[in-house]
Amino acid sequence: MRGDGAPAVPPGSDAATLARTLAGLHDDFLATGRIAPTVRPVVADSWRRSLGGGLDPERDGVGVALGAGALEDLRRRSPLARTMPVIRRLLVDAATDAGLVVAVTDAQGQILWVEGDAGLRTRAEAMHFVAGADWSEARAGTNAPGTALRTGRGVQILGPEHLLRSVTPWSCTAVPIRDPDSRVVLGALDITGGPEVAGPQTLALVRATVAAAEAELRIDRLRGREPGRPVHREAAPARFSVLGRPQGLLVRAGRSTLLSLRHSEILLVLSERRAGLSGGELEAALSTHGLSAVTVRAEVSRLRSALGEEVLASRPYALRIPLTTDVQRVRTALAAGRLREAVAAYAGAVLPSSEAPGVVELREDLRLRLRDRLLAAGDAEALLAYGQSAEGRDDHGVWTAAADALPAGSARRAVVEQHLAALDQRLA
Repeated sequence: MRGDGAPAVPPGSDAATLARTLAGLHDDFLATGRIAPTVRPVVADSWRRSLGGGLDPERDGVGVALGAGALEDLRRRSPLARTMPVIRRLLVDAATDAGLVVAVTDAQGQILWVEGDAGLRTRAEAMHFVAGADWSEARAGTNAPGTALRTGRGVQILGPEHLLRSVTPWSCTAVPIRDPDSRVVLGALDITGGPEVAGPQTLALVRATVAAAEAELRIDRLRGREPGRPVHREAAPARFSVLGRPQGLLVRAGRSTLLSLRHSEILLVLSERRAGLSGGELEAALSTHGLSAVTVRAEVSRLRSALGEEVLASRPYALRIPLTTDVQRVRTALAAGRLREAVAAYAGAVLPSSEAPGVVELREDLRLRLRDRLLAAGDAEALLAYGQSAEGRDDHGVWTAAADALPAGSARRAVVEQHLAALDQRLA
């Protein structure tokens, strides 16, 4: 019907008539698992991910995960705190006058701020659209901020295009907010209300506000201010993300740094061996063809210059700072038997483009460990969540285990069986 980039309500369309049509398509999907070809691709894909991930479309909404103290701490640390004056000036004031609500989430879909019309905010509380609630697509199903974060682009959702039935009276438009230098997603800006917010003019307005917010972050950086930096930043461990990324992302003292692939490999290998590595051991971990000691020293020296002298030690090569990785988070969740948490943290293969032996070994070990635990446990929710990943999408064993774990005749099992049939046909 329309492409992903098209507005939910095209110019000249009757939003009410379109919403009634969508309501019938939504009901048919929940009853049969079939998606009509007239459903927009961005919505169809999200419906499949959401239902396949174990969400119940009939539940009342999402839970509020954060208390007041945790929420304030998250706001204080967020780089988006510096953008709020711009967002209020350009969008919130106008939205309040128009009877709409504006929300800002972090990169995980946690709502940090909800502002705008007081009456509409009160109504939104009934579906838990409040600060502190998790509106990621994995937790709240198809919705503009959650799906925008999932896809990395602006999204508009008109009424029944939401998966959760309790959210279908609402419409929304959201656009990701990115770091001005690394282009890493920091969160999303959303405007919520009636069907009027799903039109092209609203999308243009939200995009313009996001551009202004990102410009504010760039100005702050040029002035030497790092928004969202905690007061005692030296005590907070640095975070290093390598899952599903072509290059590692280091977040340290409130600042994000995108490393080269070689530097990502070095930092990852050293994070796995806190006691350190000799020059020869580091050479062996980095290349199947062998690297000279001179080359290794040069690369470590460049990495030290980029991150600071206090980060890396020599003789042996070792990390001097506290560092947590997303690899460690997956392992910790698996060790504790928290399979759904492990799948949620597993964003993809470890540095998928790396051919360094130390990285390849780590990549395969983590993938097999996760998959084996999932198959052994037979947890349908965890299996389906993994099945939505790039690695799990074509994994016949995972989808078969998910089908076996679901009750016969359920709508979710019908979706899984359709996927298995498509896999059989493609792999035949």
